[in-house]
Amino acid sequence: MIGATVGHALDAWPQAGLRLYVGCYRNDPATVEAVLHAARGDPRLRLVIHRAGGPTTKADCLNRLYRALGDDERRTGEDFRMVLLHDAEDMVDPAALGVLDAALEEADFIQLPVRPEPQPDSRWIAGHYCEEFAESHAKSLVVRTALAAGLPAAGVGCAFSRTMLGRMALGHGGAPFSVESLTEDYELGLRIKMLGGRSRFLRLRGEDGLLVATRACFPAQLGPAVRQKTRWIHGIAFQGWDRLGWSAHPAELWMRMRDRRGPLTAIVLAAGYLLLAVFAILQLAAFGGFERPLAPDPVTRTLLEINFASFALRAATRFGFTAREYGLAEGLRALARIPVANVITIMAGRRALFAYLGTFFGAPPRWDKTRHSAHPVLMRAGAAA
Repeated sequence: MIGATVGHALDAWPQAGLRLYVGCYRNDPATVEAVLHAARGDPRLRLVIHRAGGPTTKADCLNRLYRALGDDERRTGEDFRMVLLHDAEDMVDPAALGVLDAALEEADFIQLPVRPEPQPDSRWIAGHYCEEFAESHAKSLVVRTALAAGLPAAGVGCAFSRTMLGRMALGHGGAPFSVESLTEDYELGLRIKMLGGRSRFLRLRGEDGLLVATRACFPAQLGPAVRQKTRWIHGIAFQGWDRLGWSAHPAELWMRMRDRRGPLTAIVLAAGYLLLAVFAILQLAAFGGFERPLAPDPVTRTLLEINFASFALRAATRFGFTAREYGLAEGLRALARIPVANVITIMAGRRALFAYLGTFFGAPPRWDKTRHSAHPVLMRAGAAA
């Protein structure tokens, strides 16, 4: 997969000033070979071998790349203007470098949208990421930018001014990425705001009407999806509370509450599905001759009606954002995938809670590496063949 990622990035971005730093571990020669083969001798690629055997954490690998970048700057006497982060499975947008470079005049940190690719072999698991990112990156982050609240970095398609990243490194012993955090990218985005930096979510479309965004394939199986979201909930909700605290600014406080609602959401969803199952059992029992459950009083009935209306609004919103980005068929699938997304949230919330509680008994936070078995470039190449 990494070979397709590297090859596509070098082809999509022909700029001579680009330097593509790729981190590999010394005990992973197969990945090193794949990167070198994909580079085809392109001098813009910098292969950086981590002195430690892998896997470690993403933050640890990023800090190694940051040191290599600094070494190159000192050797050449030239400083980079922008540092852009991407994961091994990302398909970069050809227009991204140009628009990010222009936007950097008015911001220290810029986030581009992430567009999960629909996977025909995983309509339910991988597919549920489509509606989540479609809504979050067309509504939530747009509102955060308008309110000038701290903007979380997604870890992909996020650009930082070299000056700001240097300031972050000075405050962390020369390493800008926090190895203790499971969501170092999210934390980095908020810390920039805390330092007085300017953040911006950049959402625009090219002349072809397509969204300028990072395209990627997310986990296609239940287990990897749950592990990935466990890391997100643990890092954002629990570690974010411990490491970043709260804010007195109303907009900032509200957004951090929204960010950290994952564990509570999992509990409420689990309770809701349990009550739904109990209600179904009682109704079946009533048909079998048992005493019919008591009818709800007016207050309870009103609350049920309000809840149903809220659910209908949420479903319509999810359908609208998904259909706008992926088409009507995917929008309808988004409605059918609501229970799937909820079950994944419940499972991830439980795992995150127990993982966090384990840290009170000496267990270190565990980095669950997300494994990917598909890549947009490879998928399209296979379809063309």
